[in-house]
Amino acid sequence: MNLKYLIFFLLLSLSTLVFSQEKIILDVKIKGTEKINKSFVFKLLETKKGNILDSLTIEKDIILLKRLPAVSHVYYQVFHSHGNKYNVFINVEENYTIIPEVNIWTTTNHKFSYKLGLYDYNFLGSNITLGGFYQNNGFDSYGINFKAPNLFSKKWGLAANHQNWKSEEPLYFGDKTANYLYNNVSFEVLGLYQINLKNQLNFGVNFFNEKYQYLSGATDPSVPQNLDLDKTLLKLLYIYDDLDYHFQYINGFKSVLYTQFVTSNNPFQKDFFITWNDFFYYKRIADKGNWANRIRFGLSSNEQTPFAPFALDNNVNLRGVGILVDRGTGSLVWNTEYRHTILDKDWLAIQTNLFSDIGSWRNPGGELNDFFESKNLMVYSGFGLRFISKKIYNATFRVDYGFRLSNNPNQSKGGLVFGIGQYF
Repeated sequence: MNLKYLIFFLLLSLSTLVFSQEKIILDVKIKGTEKINKSFVFKLLETKKGNILDSLTIEKDIILLKRLPAVSHVYYQVFHSHGNKYNVFINVEENYTIIPEVNIWTTTNHKFSYKLGLYDYNFLGSNITLGGFYQNNGFDSYGINFKAPNLFSKKWGLAANHQNWKSEEPLYFGDKTANYLYNNVSFEVLGLYQINLKNQLNFGVNFFNEKYQYLSGATDPSVPQNLDLDKTLLKLLYIYDDLDYHFQYINGFKSVLYTQFVTSNNPFQKDFFITWNDFFYYKRIADKGNWANRIRFGLSSNEQTPFAPFALDNNVNLRGVGILVDRGTGSLVWNTEYRHTILDKDWLAIQTNLFSDIGSWRNPGGELNDFFESKNLMVYSGFGLRFISKKIYNATFRVDYGFRLSNNPNQSKGGLVFGIGQYF
């Protein structure tokens, strides 16, 4: 019996000795935060006081913090305190997150247009986006947006949006074109769920009213000149995000799957389903280069209608093609570009950009082999500049010039494209 007790106490002492050698976090300190709420940061972290010191867990926390709009850069330090106790210092460099939005452009009929907005991407210091916009493009539009990814917990959040949008839209049927006034009034509520660091789901419902009013151009007996449709949209987004950020540089892979089911009470437009997936791949090249790619593939219910959901447009998929030049029920696009930093200061970076945009469409009511028809294949290439503020969230002013390479004389030869934020 005495031998058994001796062995038991030896094993107990050995396990205590082994455990005592684990490095334990004595304290976690957040440095550099001014507008970000520290208690909010602590809620996000897996690295906590009293836990075993784990560099992999800290690295995951750093990646998570880098993705916050309010964070420009973040790094950590570990200092020995005494015995097996260590202090972890997380050093945060903040972004300025109250951002005005100003856009000026001309519409399809050369009307002077502008959009004014104001957004706070760190409202209450808690990663909440709150803001809105007013737009005049010959018609008055406005929107109000709220998004709180961590409203209820680290994993659960909520988004709510209201929009009253008006614009003059070209619609295409056969070889004919007509301009319609399009008005969309919508109310949307989404649940946001962060499964883990790399995976998240957004899901919810959008109630909206669409109105189409004929303005000018061709007419057709089969195409109504006025439509007033009440619709319900069920939405699901699945996001896989394995991107790592270092100021203007991005490395890694990301996939975003969008699925929507729309019901309508009007016999002219049937219920329809639409889905598309954006695949992103970024590769850091040497010290100053970044290769960026986006592949988008999407399909919708294949109705033969001028109101097809996928648009061919400068600001969406092909730089240089023009403004809303065509529509389809399927889309396959590859955007690739090389970004090279030519100036890198504490607050400003300037990048040059060489790009190619390649796309193909399925015609409304067409077949999948439409994607391989030469008349539907469009290739634009070009160059541009990026002026990037390293202290203001998403403050990248971009200008690109794209010119047509494909043998498609019915499309634009090319043109300038301006915008805020990287193209993708």
